[in-house]
Amino acid sequence: MQETKYIIPSELKSAAIGKCPRCRKGDMFVGPLLSFSSKKMRSSCPYCSLKFEKEPGYFYVAMYVSYVFVVAELVTACVGTYIITHNMESPWLYLTVAVLATIILAPFNYRYSRIVLMYWLTPAFKYRPERYADVKEGGGAA
Repeated sequence: MQETKYIIPSELKSAAIGKCPRCRKGDMFVGPLLSFSSKKMRSSCPYCSLKFEKEPGYFYVAMYVSYVFVVAELVTACVGTYIITHNMESPWLYLTVAVLATIILAPFNYRYSRIVLMYWLTPAFKYRPERYADVKEGGGAA
């Protein structure tokens, strides 16, 4: 059996830190991952030149992924609020918690809905180890 001298970067770790789905080296976003100030996404990967927007309107699908995230976050926040307060009487409490959760988690939803779309819902963006096999150690994206 032939030994592999390169370690393929972990797909989950690369997605979590926002690396390109094809080479797992280039950053997909300009600023830090959970920043309110910079939400800009690069148009292409600085390492392998993969164009992130596959076709016009490609990221509209990310709205559906974001919707799933928001529903899960709101259910979790409201159930957590009930567990902590045991208050079923005040709709204003739940409305406030829901609005705050939506605003605070907006950068997460924006970025990770696009990451989920590109990593797991678009087969054309799969990692190609034969083309980018110069990652030598660590098992994760550099």
